[in-house]
Amino acid sequence: MTDKRKLLWANIFLSVILLIVSCTAARRPDQRRGTREEQRTQQEAEKPAMPKALQAAEGREPNLKVYIVEEDTVREMPFEEYVAGVVGGEIKNDWPEEAIKAQAIIARTFVMQFIDEKGQSKYQNAHVSTDIEEAQAWNMEAVNDRIRKAVNDTRGQVIVYEGKYANTWFHSNAGGMTATAKEGLNYKEANPPYIQNIPSPDDSPEIPADEKNWTAKFPKAKVIMALQKLGQPLQNFSSVSIGKKGASGRALTIRFDDTEVSAPELRIALGSMEMKSTLLDEVSLEGNQVVFKGRGYGHGVGMSQWGAYQMAKEGKSAEEIIKYYFPDVEIVKMWN
Repeated sequence: MTDKRKLLWANIFLSVILLIVSCTAARRPDQRRGTREEQRTQQEAEKPAMPKALQAAEGREPNLKVYIVEEDTVREMPFEEYVAGVVGGEIKNDWPEEAIKAQAIIARTFVMQFIDEKGQSKYQNAHVSTDIEEAQAWNMEAVNDRIRKAVNDTRGQVIVYEGKYANTWFHSNAGGMTATAKEGLNYKEANPPYIQNIPSPDDSPEIPADEKNWTAKFPKAKVIMALQKLGQPLQNFSSVSIGKKGASGRALTIRFDDTEVSAPELRIALGSMEMKSTLLDEVSLEGNQVVFKGRGYGHGVGMSQWGAYQMAKEGKSAEEIIKYYFPDVEIVKMWN
């Protein structure tokens, strides 16, 4: 083959290659647009309906009727104003921005799920209340510019799983490992798939010492009263010990002689601010005192606030924090 013919075939080959590359590149923008459109369509399909009790148009911020416990009155306010008050009541307003954002998304989801499931508060003519036994803490006095910004930056965002509002449980400090709903709350329904045992970075030096390791002592008489409230008609007991444990290491039950009771329910009956968790290392009877020694603070289910604090300090976003503690969930925007 002559040099001239070799050059001709080389030019033809190069032209074919360039034509293939050109056609491929021309298709890529459409393909990328198609992928993004499919993602948007999927997200729209997974977006839950606005709770009927709110009587709000889709895509518009609703108003909430909130029973203010301290005022003994129902006040109507924009949804995002309520969220700001919850964030002020549930997390420190000088924490890293992304941790505050994560709390805002969780707070917003919590009340949407609450209203979607229950319809209204136990207090008449209100959607929700500031009663922490019913819903979330609420403190408008703690709301500062950092909280306002976090709420505004996450405006309308909620957490969903398969098109439904997620159960967005949270707590102060998981003690290194989060709990399933059964472990931490004695949850009676099936454990949600996105609530799992998650290693939690609860090792910040800023965590109060009495949250890392704590001891709680209760008079025997108080424990007997708590047991009776839980339907156990014990008049006395001579021994106490940890019964069954869950995968996170938390006590599922506490044994009094031969009687076992739910550890999460006993914690609430005795006082959850004193018996700080069910992540127990030791339980003993010392004279007329029942002594609990444990780690962490709170039920341990869902997001650890101190874990979120540490992750935010390490540069993680609010979305990354949420999807770490609630695997396989999505965040959707309900209103602009």
